[in-house]
Order: sequence, then structure tokens, then C-alpha cells
Amino acid sequence: MKFMMLMIPAVYRDNKKLDPKWTPDPAKIEEMTRFNFEMGKALKIVSLNGLHPLTKGARVTFAKGKHTVTDGPFVETKEVLGGFWMVEAESKEQVLEWARRCPADEGDIIEIRQIHGPEDFAAKK
Repeated sequence: MKFMMLMIPAVYRDNKKLDPKWTPDPAKIEEMTRFNFEMGKALKIVSLNGLHPLTKGARVTFAKGKHTVTDGPFVETKEVLGGFWMVEAESKEQVLEWARRCPADEGDIIEIRQIHGPEDFAAKK
């Protein structure tokens, strides 16, 4: 089964104003790199990446047949993705076990969501 692990860092939460040149602490990056390496021994990591802050992002919203582009930051946003892992595992419990080991900062959140597979949309007989 495939799962997406979504990192919601406290540093991005509630649309905090970050210096546009802000980057994560190199020691934390090294710690997370070690974690990713160890997790990769137990789970198949399909993809993983950290994301730039909202100030460098944009959103496209759709309403009444039209689209609107808004450059970041987004005032109404409470929780913001800071990165993700896409992994293959035998169970959600196995992914939860690794999420608990993550060297996350105080207040960080990891949301785990299973990815739909072709079997989810196959015609039921």
C-alpha cells in the first residue's frame, strides 16, 4: 500500500511571517536526512521533499467557472505543508511507527493518508 506522510511544521502554522530568506537549520536537515535513510531501510520511499515557505507559493482557486491566482502568503491558511514523504508499506500502523520516530520539532504535525490504487476504482461485481 502507498501512503503520503504530510509534514505540517509549527514554524509555518498560522501563516507566521518568515524572513523570505529563511531556511531550515542545517543540523535539523542532517537529522532528518539520517531519519529518512533509516526509514528507507524499512519502507520503500517513492518520493520525499521539503517545500519552500508560503511566501514563494501560489494558489489557483476555482469558482463560478473562473480561476483566480493568489501569490503567497495566504492569510486564511492555518496549517501549511512543509514537506512530504510518499512511501510503500504493509500497513498504516507501519507508517505510524516511523512517523513517531521522526525528529520533528515541538508542535509539528505529520498527517498520514493512504493513496488510492487502481483496485479502489475497479468495477465491483
